[in-house]
Amino acid sequence: MNTRGTIKSDLSSRRRLNSRKQARKRRPISAALLHLEMSLSFSRNAFFATAALLLTCATISAGPADDLIKKGDDLDLKLQASQALGFYLAAEKLEPNNASLLCRIARQYRHLMVDATTREEKLRLGETGLDYAQRAAALAPNDSEAQLSPAISYGKMVALQGMKEQIESARRIKDAADKAIKLDPHNDLAWDVLGRWNKVLADVSGLKRAIGALLYGELPTGSNAEAVLCFQKAIEINPNRLMHYIELGQTYAQTGKTADARRLINKGLAMPDVEKDDPEIKRRGRETLAKIQ
Repeated sequence: MNTRGTIKSDLSSRRRLNSRKQARKRRPISAALLHLEMSLSFSRNAFFATAALLLTCATISAGPADDLIKKGDDLDLKLQASQALGFYLAAEKLEPNNASLLCRIARQYRHLMVDATTREEKLRLGETGLDYAQRAAALAPNDSEAQLSPAISYGKMVALQGMKEQIESARRIKDAADKAIKLDPHNDLAWDVLGRWNKVLADVSGLKRAIGALLYGELPTGSNAEAVLCFQKAIEINPNRLMHYIELGQTYAQTGKTADARRLINKGLAMPDVEKDDPEIKRRGRETLAKIQ
């Protein structure tokens, strides 16, 4: 009897020990499942919180971009190019594909070219502005202002370029101006750019044309008569830009119509400076007057 009792006792002890071991083995699995569930719950919460934050940031950023552009516009009207550019570049970080904004940035770089004192600095600023202008044109193929912006940038750099670059720029200016006018026939700046293109190329000497054709290909041909029509159209659309009158007067001077040249140049000189280039355009107008008087 004692022996059987001892055996039963040993068996009971072994069963209890095995039960405790199995329980210890199950606990880590249950703990792991609990940890996984908590992690998944946290991940879901983190995802929704992050999504909400992104939506909030998107909502906030839509406002500041407009505010930055407006501040830049106010400074642009005051011809404070460096300060305006700072606001526009900040807005670009929020709206990098805003074609109108890119045109504004390109314009500020062109304005800074006027104040630059070295050829290298002018070209650096011009190239940067051209890059923004080309981005705007690519983003807005049906916008007249965006298509014209590269033409204006090329025009600013032509006097600083070599003959090969000048010939290539001349072709691109003409193409861009034509497209801008086709998109908006009431774009007076586009007519002015096309008028300048004709005026400048009509005045290129035969020798320079021959050298250019020999080395780099034929230089496009401009027409004083076409230039006159373009500037007259620009004046008709916007009679408040002094550049149109002075450029038309200079064209008349090229064709020997000195009375008309003096009348129009003097009219432009009498108008107040409004745009960044106005002082320089007036200086060139005075030079033309000095030559024909």
